[in-house]
Amino acid sequence: MGDLLGFLRARNAQDNHAYAYVAQVFGPEALLDRHPPMLDLVDQPAREHAAADPSDPRSAGLGYALLVLAQSYAGRPEYREQWCP
Repeated sequence: MGDLLGFLRARNAQDNHAYAYVAQVFGPEALLDRHPPMLDLVDQPAREHAAADPSDPRSAGLGYALLVLAQSYAGRPEYREQWCP
């Protein structure tokens, strides 16, 4: 799961940098309807899963949620097929 968490955090940081660049070049109004809210929320389940006790039933749910989030990046060369939920 560590590789998946690293992958998600890297994509999240990359996407946030891209949105910051667009806002800087075109102004913040360019992002009003285009900034996916999930970019702000990806790290929370990743942190919770990393801190969760594996015997906690919520750990499996958080793991599945992370797999689903990673699926939006399935076209990236770094994406691994074993992450498909």
